[in-house]
Amino acid sequence: MKVRASNERGRTEIDWLDSYHSFSFNYYHDPQHIHFRSLRVINEDYVKAGAGFAPHSHQNMEIITYILSGELAHKDSLGNGSTIKPGEIQRMSAGTGITHSEYNASQTNLVHLLQIWIIPEKKGIEPGYEQKAINLTNGQWQLIASKDATETVVKIHQDADLFVTKLLANQSISYKVSPNRYVWIQIAKGSVFLNDKLLDQGDGVAISEETDLTFLAKTDSEILLFDLA
Repeated sequence: MKVRASNERGRTEIDWLDSYHSFSFNYYHDPQHIHFRSLRVINEDYVKAGAGFAPHSHQNMEIITYILSGELAHKDSLGNGSTIKPGEIQRMSAGTGITHSEYNASQTNLVHLLQIWIIPEKKGIEPGYEQKAINLTNGQWQLIASKDATETVVKIHQDADLFVTKLLANQSISYKVSPNRYVWIQIAKGSVFLNDKLLDQGDGVAISEETDLTFLAKTDSEILLFDLA
């Protein structure tokens, strides 16, 4: 286990955005933290009311937006326009090219989100978009993104599964890592013991050799788990 502590992440702080980077991103470059397997970006963003990302383009990346609080307004060059809120997941496949904008949908409240990029298994796929509701049950893993889509799972073009769980204080959950798989843990909210190692909000963990993971929530918590090839 290699912990990526919250306070060691890169940071971009401008007038309307406070963003923390688990991996190298934009002007932040750390040769020790470029990516983990196919997981290329985890940015924890706080966007001020009424502000956001003006239209900009991406190529050859699977982009997942996960809202922790507030609401985010999305528009893209495929003609999609929507508002994303907690309890939903958005997936955008940039593929051959897509342009989008993202703005805080509120004029009064911050929006707090995780922006996640996964390197696709091949370049040049057709751009695509999905937004789906997810129904979390405390103390259970919920698959929300995978190579195979369902009513509550968005499709990503990579051998990667993204799970999420919410734990109440003192609640526990386990996860078995299959052979030849790798796991990244991101603590979205709260504080959690992972195999007796205390992790706080914003911490990430790269797991390459452990097979049995046990989580015990110190406080009410929300955890993202990436199971990667």
